[in-house]
Amino acid sequence: MSSAHMQYPGIAGKVVFNTGAASGIGLAMAHAFAGQGAHLMLLDLDEAGLNRAKSELSAAHPAVRIETCVASITDPAAVDEAMQRTVESFGRIDILLNNAGISMNKPSLEVTPEEWRRTIDIDLSGIFFCCQSAARRMIPHGGGVMLATASMWGLASSARRAAYCAAKAGVVSLCKSLAVEWAEHGIRVNAICPGYIQTALVSDLVGRGVLDEHALNMRTPLGRMGRPEEVAQTALYLASDLSSYVTGHAMVMDGGWTANGA
Repeated sequence: MSSAHMQYPGIAGKVVFNTGAASGIGLAMAHAFAGQGAHLMLLDLDEAGLNRAKSELSAAHPAVRIETCVASITDPAAVDEAMQRTVESFGRIDILLNNAGISMNKPSLEVTPEEWRRTIDIDLSGIFFCCQSAARRMIPHGGGVMLATASMWGLASSARRAAYCAAKAGVVSLCKSLAVEWAEHGIRVNAICPGYIQTALVSDLVGRGVLDEHALNMRTPLGRMGRPEEVAQTALYLASDLSSYVTGHAMVMDGGWTANGA
């Protein structure tokens, strides 16, 4: 059943701040939350992609308010300005979806200091800056929900992904720490840990020969990659009242990859 035909209580009318929203999992989440009647602030560095996303979303969900902001999550001042703009436009922030991120698949002996710092800055530090800024707006309104798209590589390990695994493991740990610290303020914080998902980023890696799609499917017990819409369904559940007692959790959705230890 698609999210458009299933009701997730506690989503309609909420204000969602969604990073990395111009494509992939972020765009899928935008559609899913708009389909439940949530209003959206979409943030991305890709201005053209944001404009396309807004047009696409507005056509599909005409009753939903949608605004965009071009900014990098690695810039705390820009993040704070975007959060403040959201409050000024919508009155509050109820749900934070941390989707912005990059891949880093390279032999560790060849990773440059710049590549290491960029991966940590985007995949970990940027998540913290967004959570911190959003919490400052959520607490006066009685709380909210924060989700971070981590990765199965935040719970497992892989060769050639030292920076990526370190960053995503940091995201999982960050979510647990913030969940404990901010529970008293009514803020729930959870991580989603997808396996291989059919996004443009993964398609690029397959196209460049970095990933072998057939081998990945053979290694995955369910025999296929996941779809962005499936990640979005998980986000809807974790952001909704259906998961009101779930916080500090890292939900794995990898087709059985990490369970298949052989």
